[in-house]
Amino acid sequence: MQPTLTTGAEGLDLVWPDGTAGFFPYIWLRDTDPAGFHPQTGERAFDLTSVPLDVAPESAELAPDALVLTWPGQEAPSRFDLDWIKAHRPGQRRADPADLAPVIWRRDLGAAGIPRVSAEEVLTTEEGLAHWLAETKRYGLSIVTGLADTTEAGMDVARRVGFLRETNFGRTFEVVSKPDPNNLAYTSDALPLHTDLTNQELPPGYQFLHCLANEAEGGGSVFCDGRAVAEDLKAEDPEAFEVLSTVTVPFRFHDAETDIRGRKTVITLDARGEVSEICFNAHLADILDLDPKDMVPFYRAYRRFMELTRDPAYSVSLKLSGGEMVVFDNRRVLHGREAFDPGTGFRHLHGCYVDRGEWDSRLRVLSR
Repeated sequence: MQPTLTTGAEGLDLVWPDGTAGFFPYIWLRDTDPAGFHPQTGERAFDLTSVPLDVAPESAELAPDALVLTWPGQEAPSRFDLDWIKAHRPGQRRADPADLAPVIWRRDLGAAGIPRVSAEEVLTTEEGLAHWLAETKRYGLSIVTGLADTTEAGMDVARRVGFLRETNFGRTFEVVSKPDPNNLAYTSDALPLHTDLTNQELPPGYQFLHCLANEAEGGGSVFCDGRAVAEDLKAEDPEAFEVLSTVTVPFRFHDAETDIRGRKTVITLDARGEVSEICFNAHLADILDLDPKDMVPFYRAYRRFMELTRDPAYSVSLKLSGGEMVVFDNRRVLHGREAFDPGTGFRHLHGCYVDRGEWDSRLRVLSR
């Protein structure tokens, strides 16, 4: 059944028989005219400056399946499919298959609770790929099993998602203990929980760590859901949460060839006020340059966040085996490593990154 139409000075109202109602400003209708988009690319071709802000149609009427508007100076009227305009009425977000509700987890998830999928499923079926993408997005963490003993095997899985993100460490990187390291990851030391490359203008999204060998004593991997830590901090200490989500701090990585710096909040909120990102790396934190009056409040909040990341109540530990690859959202899930003894065996992980935008794009395309 058709909606009822009421026109006003600045827009029109449509009310459907099921009670759905929408107000549609005339300037929005003119700017969103389907004829104003390129027929092949779908990009907007309409020039907004070609009409006044107070543009109004000469007539507005309902056809059997469309809203039809005739504009001053326009040869052909605008036709809006009624189902389309109902789904896209102003004031609500466009439906997004990649906008998945997160599963917030703590220690009780356990290693056994981490989503797992075989590399064969991801590489050979669209259904397996889509399910893995969605589960990894919800948890921020998954394990891919059954990979071949080659560095290309993990990259093949990553490329099923999208383009690899290149950084100053290269398109891929080897996590092994080596002489003259330029990063703590290339030592045998323990690594406290952190997110990678906080110094980058945009830290990488999803990290892929393919285990080729893990024979040394120690070397277990540790993970923590940064959203759980942030949400618990907000409940426990709203003032500390406010500081960490509003005060930007400097991060820096520098070696003989690079000096990459960035400023970020430890906790990033999205437009809905929900935690969307964590940026936490005590080793890459630069010299704090805040106003002296802001120092103590920041340090109090930052120290409390750090304490929570070290609370066993939040961490899940596991030891990867050869042929397994852990995949996690680097801007949500903190990761770390237990110290290991390179004299007791070889430990080798091969890593790469794929940005969040690539991940979400693949989810949307598969959902079609």
